Amino acid sequence: MHRPAQRQRQRLTRVLVGAAAVPVILFASACSSDDGGSDGDKKDSGAKPSASASGGAGGSGDQAATVEKAAFAKLPEPCDTLSKKTLGDLVPAAKNKSGKAGTSDDVSTRGNCTWDSLDNNGVDGSQFRWLRVSLNRFESDQSLGSGAKRAQTNFTKQVTDAQAAKGAKDVKTTPVQGVGDQATLVSYDVKKDKDTFKQQTLVTRVENAVVTVDYNGAGLAGDKSPDAGDLAKDTQKAGKEAVAAVVGANKAGGSGTSGKPSGGSDKTDKPKGDSDKAEDGSGAKPKTDAKPKSE
Repeated sequence: MHRPAQRQRQRLTRVLVGAAAVPVILFASACSSDDGGSDGDKKDSGAKPSASASGGAGGSGDQAATVEKAAFAKLPEPCDTLSKKTLGDLVPAAKNKSGKAGTSDDVSTRGNCTWDSLDNNGVDGSQFRWLRVSLNRFESDQSLGSGAKRAQTNFTKQVTDAQAAKGAKDVKTTPVQGVGDQATLVSYDVKKDKDTFKQQTLVTRVENAVVTVDYNGAGLAGDKSPDAGDLAKDTQKAGKEAVAAVVGANKAGGSGTSGKPSGGSDKTDKPKGDSDKAEDGSGAKPKTDAKPKSE
């Protein structure tokens, strides 16, 4: 009777031992699985920072690459941008055929030149013309953008300023083809001392440079006003020559002039600034030239 009871106890012991072994096996398997997952995660986490770092470096390189080098590195002398023939057509009675250079603190990035002409016909009246060529060049900058983009911003600003000129009447804005990369002509009338001046402002962008031609005319002392259409054609002609001068100045061995030798004096600096431009571009003429009798 004791033997069956002993065998029963032995079987119960084996069952308990077997049952205890199962959690050990499961725990070992779970640990093995967790370790594998941990290694995988480590591999993934290790790969991701590496890819991120690589992408970051690549991103930085791409960002730097987007700011392209400016196409033009210099400007021509503003007073040398127009040919003698063009000056003869636009300002035929100019006192100074060489033009008057503006002042600038950086002649490599901006400059202007003005000419004025008063054809005095005595009692038959007089014809007045005023012409200015302004040049602006923009460098590429990592924080500000490419030179071309900055030039386009300035182009838009100058067109807007011309449209909002003080005293402007009958303002007309016309896109112009065939002059630089983009060009706009702003035309309007403005009165000064009872005389009406026909103003033409052509703003054009070529690569990272902006060329602005201001041209106006008036009939004084009873003479008839000039034709606005003719003035517009002359303005566009001057604009094309000025743009060609900018392109030429940046070609290897190019003089950057349009019919004139380069090498003008350092006096051919640049514009006095936007305030000066607003005053001269209004269509009004210098006080000394406003009076035909002074001639």
